[in-house]
Formats: sequence, C-alpha cells, structure tokens
Amino acid sequence: MHRVLCSVLRARAASRGARAAGFAVALAAAAPLARAQEAAQPKTGQSAVAPAATVAAFREVTDEAGRAVRVPMEVKRIVSLAPNLTETIYALGAHERLAGVTDYCDYPAEAQGKPKVGGAVNPSIEQIVALKPDLVLAQAHGMNRPETVEALERLGIAVYAAQSRTVDGMIESTRRIAGLIGAGESGERTAGDLRARLGELQRRLGGRERRRVLFIVWHEPLITIGRTTFIADALRLAGAEPAVDLEPDWPRLNLEEVVRAQPEYLVFASSHSEAIRGTFEELRERPGWRLVEAVKERRVAVISDAVNRPAPRLVEAIEQLARELHPEAFEDSEKRKAKIEKSAVPRASPGPLAMGSFPFFLLSWPAPRTASVSGPVRGLVEAAAL
Repeated sequence: MHRVLCSVLRARAASRGARAAGFAVALAAAAPLARAQEAAQPKTGQSAVAPAATVAAFREVTDEAGRAVRVPMEVKRIVSLAPNLTETIYALGAHERLAGVTDYCDYPAEAQGKPKVGGAVNPSIEQIVALKPDLVLAQAHGMNRPETVEALERLGIAVYAAQSRTVDGMIESTRRIAGLIGAGESGERTAGDLRARLGELQRRLGGRERRRVLFIVWHEPLITIGRTTFIADALRLAGAEPAVDLEPDWPRLNLEEVVRAQPEYLVFASSHSEAIRGTFEELRERPGWRLVEAVKERRVAVISDAVNRPAPRLVEAIEQLARELHPEAFEDSEKRKAKIEKSAVPRASPGPLAMGSFPFFLLSWPAPRTASVSGPVRGLVEAAAL
C-alpha cells in the first residue's frame, strides 16, 4: 500500500513539472510578439496616422463641370481628349507628359506624332487604358460625351472636365489645369500674359463703335454662332458683335435673314486664306448674296482658325480680327513695325505656319436652328435670283 501511494505522489509531481515547463516554453515563444506589439504602439504624444506620403498620394478637386475628381498628386502621364486641351498642355510646356491625344489634335504639328486614342466624340477606351494615364483631360461642352467620362471613371481613371464659355473662362481653365499637373508657375505666367494682351487691346479699342459681323462657321449649309459661345465673346473683345443675335450655339440660317441683318463684315476662320477668298468670290456670284452690302463692298475678314478653339492661341486670333476691323486703332504700331522691317537685314521667309484647320465645334452641336423669314426680304432674294 505504501509503495502504491508513493507512485501516485511521484506521478502527480511529474505532471506538475511538465505543465510548468510547457508554460515556460509558451512564455518564451510569446515574448518576441509582445515586444513587436509594444514597439508598434504609438508613444505618448505620437499619432497613429499612416505616413504622410501615403495619405497625400491623391487629392480631391472640383472640375469645371462641378464634378469631384480624385487626382494623383504627381501627374506624369496625360491623355487629352480635345484639340484645345492638347494646345493648352503645349502652351504650358508640359507636352512631354502627353501620353495620348485624339485624331483631331493637330496643333502644334508635333502633336500629330503623339499616340492616338481615336476621335473626340467616340475615343477608344481600351487605347486610353493601355496608355496608363494619371489624368485624362476632357472638354465638357460641345466635345466629349458624358458616357466617355463615366466609362473611364468606372475603371478608376481620373478625368478632369474643362468648360470654357468665355475667353476669360479659357484663361482661368488654363491656369487651373496648370496647377493640377504641377505647372503652376507656367500657368500663372501664361494667364498673366494673355490678360495683359487683352487689356492692351481694350485700351486701343476703347470708345470705338463695334462692327456688326456675320461669323460664318460653314457656308453650305449656312451656319453661324450663338450669343453665348466663346467665339461670340471673342468677337466682342475684338470690337465686334454678331449681326444676328441667336440663342442656339451653332444656328443654321436662311439667306433671307442675312439680307435682313445686313452685317458690315463677313468673318471667316481658316489657316488657308486663299481658299476662303475663293469661297467669298463664289458667294458673290450667287443670287441673294449680291443683296448683302458686305459682299458687294468686299468687306471680308479672314482670321486664324485659332478662334475655333478655347485655348491660349485664341487671343492671337482676337488681336488679328481687331486689326482687320479697326485698323485705325493700330496705326502707330504698324508704322513702328514698318520702320523695323525696313531697317532689318532681309532674311528667308520661314514659310506658312502650320495650323490645325478643323473647327473645334463641328464635331458635335445641337440640332441646327433654321431661321424662317417671309415677306419683303424673301421677295427681294427671289427677285435677285431671276
């Protein structure tokens, strides 16, 4: 009996020893984990927020269409979906970051060598994604469709929509895009230069009566501009005003309404002035057009097609039109220019400037508004056709 009791006691002691040894082993294994957890805990006065570089990788901005857009802090690759936006990136000196453009992005000539993503209205989503852009620039009014923007957003691609309805709106858009892509200094410099040039222009034109003009977007069918387009605003800054005041952006006109309005000048935009002069001569031979005084008197202004796109080059076209319509306001500068040219050493001509000739707004517009005119004016036009 005594031997049995001793055996039981020895077994219990061994069991307790095994449990103690196991506990010691568990403590030894848990010690490194505990030290790691302690090291990970923030010290007194420290924040548990992630590193700033991770938090600030993106920022949220509101684009010109009022949309909230999450844009990378560093924009290295840009895809432009509109010709005017491509011009803007070049004007800012950020063209090396242009990863892709549309088929219609033809100015400057260098832009034509960039990878293409298709048309502006229906670009290839697959091609855009393949270019891995940090940012896609779209034109909210009259160019890119909302469906395109939505499709890119669903794929996690940042899309900033620009929207310029006035010349000053174009300048502000340029400044905002510059800030967005990290070219803030260039944007401020460009905006300041454009506003200074427009200020000088208004100083020269101050007090002069505006010329009533018909801006001809397309002559067959006859299409002009509406009162709220950026081109109408450009005309006003050049010392002109639309002879036909209409609400739609790109209204279609009947010739009778042109005769009734009697514009002082016809204004065309083209990079090929010779072709436009030929078109004008053709109009002079058509019945009805001979009743328009501007046609009979050959009062026609042909300006750079830069007026077709809300980009920094638009100001150049405004200055050009102002000189065409109000030459007397620039007589002093023209005399200085002639004097400089006379004293300069003759040199070879650099040749014609390469300009994009595709009208910014001809890619899409609302259903054209057709003017309906009857009465005496219609009778005059019909009589002229005889």
